[in-house]
Amino acid sequence: MEEKHNSFKLTTNPGDIHNTSAVKGILFLTLLGAVVWYFYGGGLQKDTNNTMQNITDQVAVDSVNQYNIAVKSGDRISICVQAGLVSAAYLQAQDEPNYLQWKEIEKNDCKKAGL
Repeated sequence: MEEKHNSFKLTTNPGDIHNTSAVKGILFLTLLGAVVWYFYGGGLQKDTNNTMQNITDQVAVDSVNQYNIAVKSGDRISICVQAGLVSAAYLQAQDEPNYLQWKEIEKNDCKKAGL
């Protein structure tokens, strides 16, 4: 007696090929739309602005740290100069409250230095 072996064949219906192509096309267009929006719809600009703001904020923090080092040195002229650099860093960061506070500190430190 002869045994028959069942073999499994992977087949696709011709209609499935069109459905797969349609899905790939839709996914491609969706991805393309997201990329276009990112570069031309404001996503890239927003990321750039956030990065620049983070940089200017970090510059201000670094300036405060440098001011604190100058204070430890006790050199009144260096302290005055560093206070001016801190106020300039906050001005660059467009941080008005800290800018005004450091302008006052600068004024006081420079007066103590005789300037």
